[in-house]
Amino acid sequence: MKRFLIIGFLLVLSGCSLWEKPKQKTAKPQTDVIFGEISIIPQPASIIRTGGLFELNRETKIVVAAESSFRAANSLNEILFENYGFTLSVSDDRANAENSIVFSNIAANETTMGEEGYSLKIAPELIEISGTERGMFYAIQSLVQLFPLDFTGAIQIPAAEITDAPRFAYRGMHLDVARHFMPPEFIKKYIELLAQYKYNYFHWHLTDDQGWRIEIKKYPRLTEIGSNRRETVVGKSYKPFVGDGIPVKGFYTQEQIRDIVAFAKSKHITVIPEIDMPGHSSAALAAYPAYGCKTNYPYRVQTTWGGFPDVFCPTEETFRFLEDVLGEVMELFPDSPYVHIGGDEVMMDHWRDSAFVRELKRRENLKSEQAIQSWFIRRIEDFVSSRGKKIIGWDEILEEGVRPSATVMAWRGFEPGIKAARAGHNVIMTPADAVYFDHPQGNAALEPLSLGGQITLEDVYKFDPIPKELSPEDANNIIGAQGCVWTEFIKRPKDVEYMAFPRALALAEVLWSKQRVKNFPEFLEKLYRELPRLDRKNVHYRIPKPNGLFDRNLLAGEKMVLDLTVPIADGKIYYTLDGTNPNLKSALYQVPFILDVESNKPVELRAKVVSSNGRESPVFIAKYVRRGNSTVGKNYVPPLNRPEVKKKNGR
Repeated sequence: MKRFLIIGFLLVLSGCSLWEKPKQKTAKPQTDVIFGEISIIPQPASIIRTGGLFELNRETKIVVAAESSFRAANSLNEILFENYGFTLSVSDDRANAENSIVFSNIAANETTMGEEGYSLKIAPELIEISGTERGMFYAIQSLVQLFPLDFTGAIQIPAAEITDAPRFAYRGMHLDVARHFMPPEFIKKYIELLAQYKYNYFHWHLTDDQGWRIEIKKYPRLTEIGSNRRETVVGKSYKPFVGDGIPVKGFYTQEQIRDIVAFAKSKHITVIPEIDMPGHSSAALAAYPAYGCKTNYPYRVQTTWGGFPDVFCPTEETFRFLEDVLGEVMELFPDSPYVHIGGDEVMMDHWRDSAFVRELKRRENLKSEQAIQSWFIRRIEDFVSSRGKKIIGWDEILEEGVRPSATVMAWRGFEPGIKAARAGHNVIMTPADAVYFDHPQGNAALEPLSLGGQITLEDVYKFDPIPKELSPEDANNIIGAQGCVWTEFIKRPKDVEYMAFPRALALAEVLWSKQRVKNFPEFLEKLYRELPRLDRKNVHYRIPKPNGLFDRNLLAGEKMVLDLTVPIADGKIYYTLDGTNPNLKSALYQVPFILDVESNKPVELRAKVVSSNGRESPVFIAKYVRRGNSTVGKNYVPPLNRPEVKKKNGR
């Protein structure tokens, strides 16, 4: 507030008026702490403001004790150096802790906060961070969201006491690199962004019908053949097939995978590999057709989407091949307790046609092809279990039964998750209509080409992983949820960022924060302050729609005041009222004004937000309809010009 008063005093001295050149209202970015607000995503369990500010400067010290505290200190220094160009000295001398950030390691079995909880106490003289190593890392992620974007000699941080712990143990994000390969440096960027918002699992979808992306030393043709797609279908229509003529290729070497896994570990994220079986196996069978049920069959890396009858044949030779592959995979991901084996959308035509499979059914007393799939999954699970790990599978693995130790990822709505939880399985909720981030974020006609129905930012925020139908005991089996990014139509890293962010921030709060502290309007305010940080990291997020832009049904005599707020710092809103899409030559929104909405004659407003660097949002549409006669006067005074508004703002 002091800064506001100084600015106002200078304006009076200079004879300037803030009302001479009205500007668009902009959501408040977190560029400094003049608002005195605690803005953290995901929302902590408890925040108590205690008054005053801690001033972090170049003389501030970091005080540590255990080795894990040193690692936490290094994480903080990495952030300070990346964003402000300096680091703090680190010491284990607690004699004089003034102007210090003190890290206190607490063993998981000695704290009520749990493995991932933390305490963050910010006082004018020092900051105290306590928790396990992981908990301290999360405390840092909260702390740095209180920093200003720019360093001008001191970072002023509002004093507060924050205690926090996650709601769910599994907080995941997924990325499909089989359909479109993403370079290793982007995978690291993606992981770093997830860590920033306290995700702890990255589900890496490495194989599918359209590509095999992981090097397996014993079977080099998997990447020689399986990682290369000659082209990709254009659009969604396959008949007649029209290809784009652009080859898609790429895979991760084992060295690159080890590097990414180590990087993720430093960010307290566990990487879960997915190797699809028995279906979604076209790319693998294109490389090694002997492991399919058909001979002289044209297996190939698929160029279209959907399901294919190319499945692994359940022979002993196939199981030896899969065990060899999984053996190498598990060595590359030593810290993951899981291997995801897919198990979804298995087309069983080739099994039905196979004499070997018919004999297998007779020998093992299997009544159907679905029973063969269950038998197949159990066989793979036995091998994975023998290596000390567990399997995760998509919810189709439930159809003929699976061992209780299998974790079920429920994607076909809530019902499979409810069924799995009641059967005693650990469940990760990933319903396609709530957390599939390849779905459009708004009107599909105005968004990039995508699959599925609309999933807005608010839809994600309202998602609750625990179905109300479950008893408290069964609800304990819901260990968390995950956002999924499938890349059929997502070709570049910037496209991944557009589809994942900011929805991933909304899901982060769903998975971490207690239900009682969640509030969508408050989340939006925090999001607007957080977006400049994503800008700094060159994240190509989808620019949110302006605040105040929504459909309205007006009563007779009701005024339609268009009062919008720009969701990004230094952004501009362009709009049209004639049904055309706005561009940089369209009308520029500046101050609230009244829309003339005649009776039974709808008005459609189309708006676009443009950032200071020229990046554009999609087009947003709001419709205004009046029922009955309009009594709006022509002498309406816009709110910003009203005397009472000027008085209220002290101007």
